[in-house]
Amino acid sequence: MTRRRRSLLINGLLVVVLLGAGVAGYLVFFGSSGNAQPTAARTAAAANRDVSEVVTASGTVQSSFSAAASFGTSGTVTEVDVKVGDAVTKGQQLARLDSTQAQLQVDIAQGNLDAAAAKGTGTTALLTAYRQAQLALKQAQDTLASTTLTAPGDGTITSITGSVGQKVGSSNNTASTTSTTTTTTTSGFVVVTDLKNLVLHANVSESDVSKLKVDQAATVTVNAMATQPIQAKVAQVDLTPTTSNNVVQYGVTLSLTDPPAGLRPGQSASVEITVSQVSNVLAVPAAAVQTVNNQSTVQVLENGAETRKTVEVGVRGDQYVEIKSGLTAGEEVVLPPVTTSTSTNRQPQQGNFPGTGNRNGGGFGR
Repeated sequence: MTRRRRSLLINGLLVVVLLGAGVAGYLVFFGSSGNAQPTAARTAAAANRDVSEVVTASGTVQSSFSAAASFGTSGTVTEVDVKVGDAVTKGQQLARLDSTQAQLQVDIAQGNLDAAAAKGTGTTALLTAYRQAQLALKQAQDTLASTTLTAPGDGTITSITGSVGQKVGSSNNTASTTSTTTTTTTSGFVVVTDLKNLVLHANVSESDVSKLKVDQAATVTVNAMATQPIQAKVAQVDLTPTTSNNVVQYGVTLSLTDPPAGLRPGQSASVEITVSQVSNVLAVPAAAVQTVNNQSTVQVLENGAETRKTVEVGVRGDQYVEIKSGLTAGEEVVLPPVTTSTSTNRQPQQGNFPGTGNRNGGGFGR
């Protein structure tokens, strides 16, 4: 019995040891899985480089000129002289109405004026009659001229809504053209659009509009032509905003430099406007700079210890910030920590720290 008890005791101890080892192993290999552990401090050296601040926005490609032309009088269309796709110049005839009645009115008005002139203008009544005849002739001539539809500007015919034999009502011709703004008018007998001088119209936030100025450089990326960035310049910034869902935005128009073939009005695009730029200046990753109450500071690693320094900043880019004073080249600034997860089947996260990307030509991370 003594030997049996000793055997049972030894076996029990072995079970306890094995259970303890199992629990310890589980805690080592699995117990900390998913619990974030801080990594060692990461730093980046202050160094000279180019820094740019950009304002981003999205917009639409538009024509610098688009206008609808309509007849200024009623009548029946007798001819349409252009088709969609034709290039036209300002004043070119586009279509005509039956002018028989209008011409008759001119003839009658001219006869009345001749009769009034023959009676003379020696009295107030005769002078009044003569002037009324002059006015009637001018109105008849304007109506006759309105039977001919002409192009309101240079461009391409993008729409024709009428045809020969159609009866149309009177409407004032509409046209809007400037070198920087876009007016798109879709109603009218004929629409003329300038497809050569295209612009981009975008909206920027109220916090960014004060940074924009005419002639600032920009890069436009049309979604349908993502591999063909287009250089542009700010041509106009709207003085009044638009508000939608309590969001205030200001319109900005950009002229496009050498737009690619195939670019069309209506295509969506994104734009980056360079609002400030400096070259070969001392800079650190933007993530290393903390600004509170208009005072900027960085953590600097010196002899293994972290020290906070006040710095004067200049141009603030998305990736880097210019340092005007407070640091010297080569000083190591501390970057925000990156947490990783520890387990037997998970690898530490890899990647650049915020502010150490290569958008401005490479990272600082070490």
